[in-house]
Amino acid sequence: MANEFSFQLLEDIARDLSGEVVCFPTFLDITFQVRTALKNPSLSIDQLGKLVGAEPLMSTKIIRLANSAAMNRSGRTIADVNSAIARVGMEAVRSVAFAVAMEQLLNSKKMAPFQALSRRLWEHTMHVAALCRVLARRVPQINPDEAMFAGLIHDIGVFYLLSRAANFPELIADPAELHQLLVQWHDNIGHALLAAMGLPEDLLIVVQEHEQERTLTTIGTLADVLFVANRLANVEHGWRDLQFSAPVDADALAHLYDAAALGALLVESAEDVASLKSALGT
Repeated sequence: MANEFSFQLLEDIARDLSGEVVCFPTFLDITFQVRTALKNPSLSIDQLGKLVGAEPLMSTKIIRLANSAAMNRSGRTIADVNSAIARVGMEAVRSVAFAVAMEQLLNSKKMAPFQALSRRLWEHTMHVAALCRVLARRVPQINPDEAMFAGLIHDIGVFYLLSRAANFPELIADPAELHQLLVQWHDNIGHALLAAMGLPEDLLIVVQEHEQERTLTTIGTLADVLFVANRLANVEHGWRDLQFSAPVDADALAHLYDAAALGALLVESAEDVASLKSALGT
């Protein structure tokens, strides 16, 4: 039965992530390099620029992000990496590193069996990241770049599970079982993976609980921002297969927005969503 292979996959992951030495997928290499560099309090833009410039795809995305409508209100075009980093900030480079890693994974040959799901997942991730940034701009105590980063990594457990499921032909052949595995385990697997990568615990909790049902009367925390962005994105850009799960609606946001206010928010944020998707996506 396919669920035997799901159990085996989960056992393999638990063993890998609980050991003293964690073996991470190669697609996360660039994120580790950036994370290590950003830990240096005396890191200069020139130093970070050399690291970014060595990765053509990443440097291209940094420049595109710096010239996006969301980041470039002045309209002055930037064409070099160092100036782009100066405009978007060093923390935004971390988000771009993850975007590059996810894109490289999804474009790899091993992910070919999951092409349709991968495209939905990538589209969903871009929408959530962009909406997180848009919503965070309305909450003074939340850093929009941190919010965008949370949006990018919120479903990293799905990416990681897919990368491991690619080694199990039995799961590839059983999309219903694979879907159940992803839905049930992506939050906890994501938490374990990000913890092993050394990310702060408060961010891990925000990511782990991004689908935990709640009733909001206001948006005041990063957890609120991610929950709302994820719920909004799920209405039209969810990654789940509707053959195996019910459609997601925005009922949990009724205390925040009526239909008119919700429509106005989406219209207002449309430019930012398109801009960030264009900069970070393919």
